[in-house]
Amino acid sequence: MPEGNPSKIYYSIGEVAKMFDVNTSLIRFWEKEFSIIKPRKNKKGNRLFTKNDIKNLRLIHHLVKERGYTLKGAKETLKKNPETIDKDAEVIDSLMKIKKFLTEMKEGLEE
Repeated sequence: MPEGNPSKIYYSIGEVAKMFDVNTSLIRFWEKEFSIIKPRKNKKGNRLFTKNDIKNLRLIHHLVKERGYTLKGAKETLKKNPETIDKDAEVIDSLMKIKKFLTEMKEGLEE
């Protein structure tokens, strides 16, 4: 899962977009397309995303960006078996962290 501040309760749309390396417009689009994304809005109308929203965005990102699902396919998959998708996304996140660590180690050895 993208890293965030563990003591933080709410995240701005800019922070969330940075976590997933996407534009804020994509986050807003996913919010409209997927009913599981429900950020609060402050008095100014700024979106405030919770950790649960970020978890759901991670699942959507995993399905659409990493696995190549269509939006319709992602919606159907999330309805049928969200637990399986969550576990798959966690495994991929762990593997990506390991890959990054090993790549950094390799680069350190080559210096």
